[in-house]
Amino acid sequence: MPTTLGTASAAPGAFDTGRLEVGETRDGSPVELPVAVLNGADGGDTLYVQAVSDGDELNGLGVLSQLLPTLDPTEISGTILVVAVVNYHAFQVAEHRNPIDDTKMNRAYPGDETGTSSERIAAATFEAAADADLVVDLHQGSTSRMIDEVRVRCGPRHRLHRECLELAKAFGAGYVLDQKGPDGQLARAGPDEGVPTIDPELGGAVGWDHDSIDRGVVGMERVLRYYDFLPGTVDLERQTRVSGFDQYGSPVGGLVRFERDLGDRVSRGDDLFVVTDPFGRVRRRITADDDGIFWRSRRLPQVATGEYVCSVGTDVDGY
Repeated sequence: MPTTLGTASAAPGAFDTGRLEVGETRDGSPVELPVAVLNGADGGDTLYVQAVSDGDELNGLGVLSQLLPTLDPTEISGTILVVAVVNYHAFQVAEHRNPIDDTKMNRAYPGDETGTSSERIAAATFEAAADADLVVDLHQGSTSRMIDEVRVRCGPRHRLHRECLELAKAFGAGYVLDQKGPDGQLARAGPDEGVPTIDPELGGAVGWDHDSIDRGVVGMERVLRYYDFLPGTVDLERQTRVSGFDQYGSPVGGLVRFERDLGDRVSRGDDLFVVTDPFGRVRRRITADDDGIFWRSRRLPQVATGEYVCSVGTDVDGY
C-alpha cells in the first residue's frame, strides 16, 4: 500500500516528494510545506522528521538535503516521513518567528486546525508526527554560537522519559539537555501522544554550519540503524547530560571578550567573560555561579546593559 503525506505518495520501495497545504497567503495563494515520503521495501516502524520549525534555523534542512539523496528505499525497512520546512512564513523572510502571528512555532504544538497560522501548521504536521513510532525535530541554537546537543523535553517523570533518552543516545551528539520544556514544544507534545521525540540542537549559525550539519547527518544515520530502518549496528556511547542552565547577561554596556570556549568545563568562580569599553579597558569581569559546561554564547561582541551573553549547562552527569 502507498504511504502518503500531503501530495507525496510512495509505494513500498519508492520515494516521492510533494506539498502539504496548511493555509493561504494574504493574496489567497496556497501555503504548502515541502514534504517527502520514503517508503521502505520491507515493513517496519515509521520515523517522522521535520526541520525549520524556526525560520532562521537552517542546519536541520542542511541535514535533510544531504541525508535523503543517500537513502535507497529498496534498502529501507519501514517508512520515513519528512517535512523539510515547517515554519513557511518565517523561512521566506529568514526570521525566527512566524511573522503572520508573531509566534514561535515550537510553542504551538499540538496545534489547532481552526486556530492561528502557527497553530494550523502545527496541527497539520502533528497529525503525521503523532502517527509515527519515533520523531526527530531538527533545530539549532538560532543564530548564536552553541554546542551540538540533543534535547529531551518530556521531563524526567514522564512515562516515555527512558525511551526519549534512548533515542537521544542513539543520535549520539555527545551532549544532552534533559529538562522539561515549555508547553507547545513538539518534543513535549509527541511523548504525550506516546511517541518518543527528541529535539537535536545542531550548533548555531547564520546560514549553514557545515560541521554541525555533518554531525546531524551522522546522528540521523545512527538513528536509522539503531531502530532497524537501515542494516547495521550502532554502539551507544556515553552522553554528557545537563538538566539546567545558568544564563548570564551583561551588567554594563560595552564589548564582550570570552574567557571560555564552547564545551569547556567550568568551575564556580571561573572567569566566563569580560566587558570592555571601546578602548579595551575592562569594565566588568563575570564569573561562573556554578560548576558546569560552557554551552552557548552570543555571536556579536557589542552588548547593552542586561543583554544576553552566554549560558552554562549545570547539574552535569552522564548516562
